Amino acid sequence: MKRFLFYTISILAVHYTSAQTAGDEDKEMFNRAKQRDQKAIEEAINGWWTASMKTQEQRIAWWREAKFGMFIHWGIYSLPGGEWKGKKVSGYAEHLMRKEKISRNDYLDLAHQFNPEKFNAEEWILNAKKAGMKYFIITAKHHDGFALYDSKFSDFDILEQTPFKRDPMAELATAAKKHGMKFGFYYSHAFDWEHPDAPGNDWEYNNPGGDKLIGGANWYDAHPEWLPKAIKYVDEKAIPQIKELLTKYHPDILWFDTPHKLPLSENIRILKAIRETDPNVVVNGRLVRNAAANFGDYKNTADRPAEFYPVTGDWEAIPTTNESYGYHKYDSSHKSVTHFIQLIASAASRGGNLLMNIGPKGDGSFDEKDKEILNGIGAWMQTNGESIYGADAGPLPYHSWGVSTVKKNKLYLHVFHWPTDRKLFVSGSVQINNGYLLADPTQKIKVNKLANGDLQLNIPKNAPDKNNTVLVFDYKGKLYPDSTHFITNNTMKERFLAFDASQHGTGFSFGDGKTNRYYLDGWKSKKQSVSWQFRSGNDMPVKFKIVVRYLAVQETSGGSFVVVVDQLNSKTSKELFHSLHGVSTDARNVIIQEVGNISLGAGTFRLSIHPEKIDKQELMKLLEVELIPINN
Repeated sequence: MKRFLFYTISILAVHYTSAQTAGDEDKEMFNRAKQRDQKAIEEAINGWWTASMKTQEQRIAWWREAKFGMFIHWGIYSLPGGEWKGKKVSGYAEHLMRKEKISRNDYLDLAHQFNPEKFNAEEWILNAKKAGMKYFIITAKHHDGFALYDSKFSDFDILEQTPFKRDPMAELATAAKKHGMKFGFYYSHAFDWEHPDAPGNDWEYNNPGGDKLIGGANWYDAHPEWLPKAIKYVDEKAIPQIKELLTKYHPDILWFDTPHKLPLSENIRILKAIRETDPNVVVNGRLVRNAAANFGDYKNTADRPAEFYPVTGDWEAIPTTNESYGYHKYDSSHKSVTHFIQLIASAASRGGNLLMNIGPKGDGSFDEKDKEILNGIGAWMQTNGESIYGADAGPLPYHSWGVSTVKKNKLYLHVFHWPTDRKLFVSGSVQINNGYLLADPTQKIKVNKLANGDLQLNIPKNAPDKNNTVLVFDYKGKLYPDSTHFITNNTMKERFLAFDASQHGTGFSFGDGKTNRYYLDGWKSKKQSVSWQFRSGNDMPVKFKIVVRYLAVQETSGGSFVVVVDQLNSKTSKELFHSLHGVSTDARNVIIQEVGNISLGAGTFRLSIHPEKIDKQELMKLLEVELIPINN
């Protein structure tokens, strides 16, 4: 524990060196702020936070079991739905006030029209329950500062300012309790665009933390003189309202975001107030986090993920049905039911939760496209939920057909891509009995052990569920799977994601995992390289086409790279493939580059990529390498 504290304070000391250019008075204020942060960390680590984590296992148990929840972004911004004064406003609809620089008074005029007559709390909770969701989180106050409940600490709320004159948070809390749904709130603690002292509103109050160059993230380093205003906001509104939500509605979970808009000491102070008020409420990982620690009960990964970057411990991802969290009438980019069903299984297979967002309309109803998605997920979960709820991360390495989860003495194979030859291969050392389809236990799955130790599962010709067919196998004792990526010749393609690569050299980082952003970043040195080890179960050699997918921004990317495939054994490493390729720098979209063909029989191999030269700031942003079988 002492080593952890020393590391934290050391990071803070480095972080604060930016103050060296400030005047004497600013330096003094800056040093006081630094000392405030250090003191807050010391008190937390040596006292109340460490004590609070002794009961973390008990309070998070339900969350670990749940796996799948509903996230709701709903507020005054839901009424215009991405439109302002007849103009389409792109991006997140819930950021309307900031994007259009709307004044507090003009936003109140909008609030005076907010009358969601179709809002039905029980219907919302039942929509989530029918979709297979086990917990429900809604924006009690988002960045606009408007409270969707009856608050005694601000008149900027739904009962004071709208004709609705009801407390939807109270109604939802009651409905959730009635139907056995865990319930909680999103509260924007660091952003508040209506409060004259809070970070974010730089168009009306000239406050830091907004879009102006004078202060974005870490504004408190460059301008410590603004810190007293932020502290005043935390004292007057943020902490009182959070404690108000805890004591009035007794939520199971609180969800926070954008902690970088406040100094660390303020975030820690808010968490301390929460733990003093309710030590049993679950708190997500975006309230207090810095380079040395995550003070929450679990970690949050990036928003709207298409792929998951590696995360250890408890974590949660927050996809949304389209590309906006709040309702956006112009955003029709809704993803398929299949996408979400496979995302749920993929998250569970890596030990994570999925908190899926819906943006209801301003009248209180759900968009029909969202209803279709929820209904489709619900139908699958009703049949296959056993393989998700309470399941642990799957023990199997990557297989191109899908992912795996385990629970008690059962192994669940989630087959996304159904082999057409009725053969599903599983890498060796897994000891399982004959299985069955989870959707129809009368359909048995025979397990054959091959000479090389791998398993061949005899499956039906056609996939019973094209979204995700789940196969179930009982086992005794422990599973001892081979941890090496396993490839066969009866799939569409084998994917080697940059997120899953072994990194050689320092300086790499990850993209956020969104569509076409699941890349490896920071490739700036010839000393850096990446590799994947894999094993082929093919008895006869199979020819594959090697394809590299990456981003190469013209202004920053350039150079050339070498793709190498080696065959590995206990004595030697034999190079099978060597190809030099340039990096295109004339596009911002995904570049798909074929680098050649290779023939692979049974054995263990290593695929690696090395820079040959780097002409600009970075080589490229690597997404993945694909091996595509060539059927002659």
